[in-house]
Amino acid sequence: MRDEFNFLAVTLAILLHLLLAGALVFGIEFRDDQRPATPLAIKGTLVTEADLPTTRQPEPQPEPEPQPEPPPEPEAAAQQPSQAELEAERRREAEEQQRLADQRAEQQRIDAEQERIRKEQAEERERQQQAAEERRRREEAEKERQRKEAEKKRQEDLERQRAENERRRREAEEAARRERLEAELAEEEQRLAAMNSGELARYRYAIQQKIQRNWIQPASSNSGIECVVLVRQLPGGEVVGVTIDRCNGDAAVQRSIEAAVYKASPLPQPENPALFDRNLRITVKPEQ
Repeated sequence: MRDEFNFLAVTLAILLHLLLAGALVFGIEFRDDQRPATPLAIKGTLVTEADLPTTRQPEPQPEPEPQPEPPPEPEAAAQQPSQAELEAERRREAEEQQRLADQRAEQQRIDAEQERIRKEQAEERERQQQAAEERRRREEAEKERQRKEAEKKRQEDLERQRAENERRRREAEEAARRERLEAELAEEEQRLAAMNSGELARYRYAIQQKIQRNWIQPASSNSGIECVVLVRQLPGGEVVGVTIDRCNGDAAVQRSIEAAVYKASPLPQPENPALFDRNLRITVKPEQ
């Protein structure tokens, strides 16, 4: 059965080649018959009888027409591609097209894979950035919390320190107040004791005597003058202020009493320091 198929194929190929050769020959003959006659182009020169030679020249012969090409030999027809070669060529073209299609599909697959990888990388970068931003926010929140706790602890420490300082200050003031009171009590006791012993009377009498010795009696003074003077003195007896509290003399008498107190500065000091007083109330009777 395969031999019959090969014989049939070879027969059909030979017939096809013969038909192609006949069509080629027929086309050449038909083209030559239908081609119009083309007049020959002859270049000549006008001459007279005198110019003609005495001997007769042979007439020019027309150029022979071109002969048609002979039909191709059967061997040339046999050189046309066979059906098997055509099928093989078509298969090669189909395989090439399939190869190109596979190549394009593979390139598309590679491009899609690269695009997927780029998207995944972009998404991963985005996730990393978000994670980094979240870590940064948590770190900032933790730093802020620590700062607030440190500030709160500092304020509490300051408050405890202020409270402790205030307690110590109050204790120191209380101790100083107690000491001052004790000193004042002791001084008052000494003063009372000095007063009871007559030392205060002698101290006041010495001041009165010194003031009276420095008093210059004015012309307007009368008998029975008595003035109560407020005297401010510094330790050591220096007089820094004199005020007439009560006086039965006129203005001249009062001025003379004030001048006498300033002239008596420094005032006599008590034998017992406990009797010293910055503010004295002295009764001055110049006539005594």
